[in-house]
Amino acid sequence: MIREKVIIDTGPLVAFLNRRDTYHEWAVYQLSNIAFPVYTGEAVISEASFLLRKFHKGVESVLELIERGLIKISFNMDSEIDSVRKLITRYENISISFADACIIRMSEQNKNSKVFTLDSNFKIYKKNRGNVIPVIMP
Repeated sequence: MIREKVIIDTGPLVAFLNRRDTYHEWAVYQLSNIAFPVYTGEAVISEASFLLRKFHKGVESVLELIERGLIKISFNMDSEIDSVRKLITRYENISISFADACIIRMSEQNKNSKVFTLDSNFKIYKKNRGNVIPVIMP
């Protein structure tokens, strides 16, 4: 069981809730081995809700995970805007998303965390200007 703080990205969240997703079984298996709650930011919730909007109860399922305390929104954009802006500027050459910048910043704030993602850019991104971000990735 993974006991470190886990920061969930959009891909695994969508895969977990969408049974037709290529990574659905992988996401279910991984989440069964993670100590809850997992942590994220509103940008990830927004992306996941958008991607699941056409699925029956897709958005409701995302909100239910938050209501049940399985997902905690633990990122405060008000206090992190400068750090997020710097990350977006640093990685503009690989078209970093706003959500990815927020997740990188969350990983910097939580030094013993792992990022649960499907995004291969997390093999490129670094936290604290040079440290590898530990990931849970297929």
